Amino acid sequence: MLAVSTRGKHLLVDFDDGLTLHTHLQMRGTWHRYRPGERWRLPADDAVAVLETHSSVAVCFRAPTVELLETRALAWHPLLAHLGPDLLDPSCDLDEAVRRLRASSRTIAEALLDQGIVAGIGNVYRSEILFVRAQDPFRPAAALSEDRAAELLATAQDLLRANVQGGDRVTLPDASGAPPDASAAGSRQRGRWVYRRADRPCRRCGTVIRTQVIGPLSGRLYWCPGCQSADGPQDRHFPRRDG
Repeated sequence: MLAVSTRGKHLLVDFDDGLTLHTHLQMRGTWHRYRPGERWRLPADDAVAVLETHSSVAVCFRAPTVELLETRALAWHPLLAHLGPDLLDPSCDLDEAVRRLRASSRTIAEALLDQGIVAGIGNVYRSEILFVRAQDPFRPAAALSEDRAAELLATAQDLLRANVQGGDRVTLPDASGAPPDASAAGSRQRGRWVYRRADRPCRRCGTVIRTQVIGPLSGRLYWCPGCQSADGPQDRHFPRRDG
């Protein structure tokens, strides 16, 4: 094994024989890591890929996309070639992502999940990004100014980077008011602003959080009608982190 990398939500494992294992978990797949001989937490019949060394066993369960292909063919892969800029890529072309977002004919909430516009944003982050920027989810993406689109995507980068270590996704500042950081030791404040908080009061204004299935991917959106009104964004957000 030479390298493990991501492109948006796609995981790529490169081997020294010129092959790459490509997996996409979608909503039901998962990777587990075990010690050799350790009992798996899911049935062996659910395993779709197994990587084993003398010290570790990595098992992919239930992923709908699993394929072994030539590494040199990745550039022409139909799922990978049309991805938008990857927000976790250090060389991400944010200007191109802004251009694609503003060129969409969909609502902002729908456009953020379109991996051809920008790669990496999932349903949890979509709701949280829009809340953090106090943005009306149902506004047309084409109505965004360049500055507002850039702010949305910069916030997306912040939230994604804050959670790259894994575990439960964190979007709230910690108890001291510092920006979200899932890996921060001693942080006492965990959780999210709106995701899966339907019918509960908004953490900011007390308005009841609403939810609705929206878009061709049938993702469930969560938003606060008080903070994210159609009257326009109020630019409430956490401070950017250095780097």
